[in-house]
Amino acid sequence: MSPTSPSPGPDLDAVLATAVPYAIPLTERFRGIDVREGMLLRGPAGWGEFCPFPEYDDRTAGLWLATAIEAATVGWPAPRRDRIPINCTVPAVTAARAFEIVQGSGCTTAKVKVAEHPDALAEDLARVEAVRAALGPGGAIRVDANTRWDADTAVRTLRLLERAAGGLEYAEQPCRTLEDLAIVRRRTGIRIAADESIRQAGDPLRVSLTGAADIAVIKCTPLGGVRRALAVAEATGLPCVVSSALETSVGLAAQLALAAALPDLGFACGLGTLSLFQADVVASGDALRAVDGFVRVPSVAPTPDPAALAEVPLDPERTRWWQARLRRAATYLP
Repeated sequence: MSPTSPSPGPDLDAVLATAVPYAIPLTERFRGIDVREGMLLRGPAGWGEFCPFPEYDDRTAGLWLATAIEAATVGWPAPRRDRIPINCTVPAVTAARAFEIVQGSGCTTAKVKVAEHPDALAEDLARVEAVRAALGPGGAIRVDANTRWDADTAVRTLRLLERAAGGLEYAEQPCRTLEDLAIVRRRTGIRIAADESIRQAGDPLRVSLTGAADIAVIKCTPLGGVRRALAVAEATGLPCVVSSALETSVGLAAQLALAAALPDLGFACGLGTLSLFQADVVASGDALRAVDGFVRVPSVAPTPDPAALAEVPLDPERTRWWQARLRRAATYLP
């Protein structure tokens, strides 16, 4: 185990044996999927969530499992704040739908997905314009291209998006490499946020963002837990935004614990993603949904509700797939 992660102790097998699967339809197609699948794990400290995306390899999945085990066996550091400001998330939807999402969110910051496909520019510009109309002049707009552009395309496109938005708070990971991020940052003057550059680095504790980024996007779920993510956040030396990895309320609680434990939190976080789910695994009163642009910080993950779980079953074949994956991921725990 890493020195930044507490040992789950001798009862790892017992925790893995508690795994409860789920399959929840999404309100909009997001990140290429229509249904979110995963497993919930119970331990002496409560519940955790294991939900690496299907395309991730077993070594990567081991970090997601470490996050679930931390939550289930030892819990999280003490919080510094009891609620977290959030952005609403706007998938690659029509301009009309984007307006509806933002207007109904209660948020003053919106994160807009762009570059969903090679010919997306006209759609992206219309979506960003609609988001500005919904937010009004005082709201903040950030865009996320998920590494889809090269440097020249990013420079050209971000200038157009900035004009359509009436100003961008920042652009998240417009290019894949740190070298390209640095070029875009220098040529556009737009603040750049690094996401994939951090969590996909061979050693996120040692990746240098100097000159390439102004903001670090931190997700504890793929980094191996709240404590490991706090160490990564400190190592970046940058202001941080905590973002969801598209979890249910159980997994989202860990992300909120991370945001609550950071020494400083100067930006709204991407933790309002339950709005993308058609259902949840906990009772409605326990769901970690945004109210007036904030999400409360729970002391532990909410307990799954049997009635809610009965509404989101995973079919037997997929359950066997997840059970096998869980066991393989356990061999790669950090």
